[in-house]
Amino acid sequence: MRNRLLKPFVALTTCCLMLVLAAPGFAQWRERERDRSPYGDRVNIDRLIRQAENRSDQFVAALEQRNNNGLIERIFGGDRLGALTARAHELESQLNTIRQESFGRGNDYDLRPSVRNALSIAEDINRSMQYRRLNPVIERQWSMLRSDLNMLARAYNLRQLS
Repeated sequence: MRNRLLKPFVALTTCCLMLVLAAPGFAQWRERERDRSPYGDRVNIDRLIRQAENRSDQFVAALEQRNNNGLIERIFGGDRLGALTARAHELESQLNTIRQESFGRGNDYDLRPSVRNALSIAEDINRSMQYRRLNPVIERQWSMLRSDLNMLARAYNLRQLS
């Protein structure tokens, strides 16, 4: 009888001991998470902003190059592509504004409304890009820009583009 009770007691004691020894490590992990800014490392966010702004320039340039060739206008009509290009210019302008604001900001929270506006503009572009087949160069540029915008959205705890 005593041997039958001893084995479960030893197993239970071992499990409790493992939990007690793991608790300080978990507390240190929680402490590191609490000390970190919800917006991530400032250097990384500056890099993301700069990269998204540069990629938006490339995306607009690719759209304008296709517009100049006139091929897309013949396929889709000038109005729809013109609207897409106009939204791309708005996104480029908004990202330029964010980059300028990032140099003189007091804290990261000040940029959140501007990032939200850029993501709103990008949502319209994303919808248009999902339902159109454009030049592979334009689609690749948009894919890279969308990836950068999603990283910014995660950094600022905003809704990502699908």
